[in-house]
Amino acid sequence: MASKPTHAELVVIGGGPGGYPAAFDAADHGMNVVLVDQDPRPGGVCLNRGCIPSKALLHIAKLIHEAEESSAWGVTFGKPDIDLDQVRNFKESVVEKLTGGINQLCKARGVALIQARGEFVDSSTLKLTKEDGSESQLTFDRCIVAVGSRPTFPKFLNIGDDRVMDSTGALELRDIPEKLLVIGGGYIGLEMGSVYSALGSQVTVVEMAKDILLGADRDLVRPLKKRLDNQFEAIHTNTKLVSLKATGAGIVAELDGEGVESPQTFDRVLVSVGRLPNGFGVGIDNTQAKVTERGFIEVDRNMRTADPKIMAIGDVAGEPMLAHKATREAKVAVETLLGEPAQFDNLAIPAVVFTDPEVAWCGLTETEAKANGQKVTVVRFPWAASGRAQTIGRTEGLTKLIVDPETERVLGVGIVGPGAGELIAEGVLAVETAMVARDLAESIHAHPTLSETIMESAEAVFAQATHMYRPKRK
Repeated sequence: MASKPTHAELVVIGGGPGGYPAAFDAADHGMNVVLVDQDPRPGGVCLNRGCIPSKALLHIAKLIHEAEESSAWGVTFGKPDIDLDQVRNFKESVVEKLTGGINQLCKARGVALIQARGEFVDSSTLKLTKEDGSESQLTFDRCIVAVGSRPTFPKFLNIGDDRVMDSTGALELRDIPEKLLVIGGGYIGLEMGSVYSALGSQVTVVEMAKDILLGADRDLVRPLKKRLDNQFEAIHTNTKLVSLKATGAGIVAELDGEGVESPQTFDRVLVSVGRLPNGFGVGIDNTQAKVTERGFIEVDRNMRTADPKIMAIGDVAGEPMLAHKATREAKVAVETLLGEPAQFDNLAIPAVVFTDPEVAWCGLTETEAKANGQKVTVVRFPWAASGRAQTIGRTEGLTKLIVDPETERVLGVGIVGPGAGELIAEGVLAVETAMVARDLAESIHAHPTLSETIMESAEAVFAQATHMYRPKRK
């Protein structure tokens, strides 16, 4: 067996969607790279207990709903028989295939993978602590920190009962609770609530803010909210969770909201109130790099920290905490190390909520434009006017363009509907390349497809969309 390296030209701490792409890109350019990751399997939170397993379960949830809805089209299926062990096996098989692929790519590229916790001793030395407690040191010329984030879990909710879960616990799918309380109406809570609801749980969502998905455009949220109101037991906004108490009958929740019954008893509780960056606890204070009070490592647009030997990418380097943003930052960091003129200057970072319908947006939103006092042209194309949406029985969708009224440049795109996460790629390209609405409108889109809604939205900026008539203002 080859001995573990004691020095690396580049060491990357964290094997998630920022870390392993950084390691691979650097190795592809001839650098001697060591990837340090404390998980038994590489891939980070996203692959092991986040993006990937949740999407596998959401696919199952979508299938269940489609089987239920197909009776309106003349095809009726019986009530689904849920084999929870097989559902878990499917989810795990997806994760294992992808993590195994990362292991193989490490070997193919000559990246040394060390499964240990990395902590800075100084600006050129890491202490590596393995799961068995054994320690060693690794020196390096340069380091990229990609240690990600963790679920926020307020202390008053930590009542010492495993029926109160974070997102990691929810993904384990230990059972299908009869009644599930989801604390937080953000994307994690709504996605996991959708999974459990489809599997048979009565789901109640409690959100302190005035609405769910507060960071998203209201036009996009409304169709989702309407559908979830029919699927969930209740969605309580402007409602505060006062306390949780473990009893033999379940977890008793005290709720404070107008017209909200309290107390209520649930079989399980999912706490999904956000994530915290992991900037503390990796020894950054032993270097010249700086960490904010929230735990973000401060970086410039080249992903460089205040320490000339250390860079940071991904969740730990700032908002938004998205896997694809981390992957782009990985490329910028490596290009910077190689002396290339790279910067993280992307205009459009897509956000996707993988509920059903999906919600996706990029660039400027109407809410942001109003807050900035910026004049924009807003076009909304309802999917009821889409032939493809009619054929799949999903006409609740909407495509929205935010356009500069003088130049007709596309500033933002928002989509709600099935497949919105795939469709938003065209919006990202339009915003990132400073495309004008006419470019979108005059690009031929296949018929019948949902992508045509982007084309017709663009038509409506300077003319009439073929399948939507809007009287001209005098």
